[in-house]
Amino acid sequence: MRARLPHLARPLYESLPGLYILCGLLALAASYRERSMLASLALGIPGLVALLAGVVVYLRRRGYRRLRDRYTQPDALADEARRRIARGS
Repeated sequence: MRARLPHLARPLYESLPGLYILCGLLALAASYRERSMLASLALGIPGLVALLAGVVVYLRRRGYRRLRDRYTQPDALADEARRRIARGS
């Protein structure tokens, strides 16, 4: 039997893309105000990565939910994924 991984609470899970985007924007703003080039890069690059990660996670969730809503049996997608994992393909 596989050990179950801990899950995040739904409100926290749903707010993660917004949190990533907010942190990315704050880091980019701090990078812009920083006078040292090294410190600016140290803030700007992770800020850009966090911003992009937040946008990607948001868009992936939205796409999955739209796809899931098109099916009459929404859980069929998850069941098919479980079957594929069990088969090893």
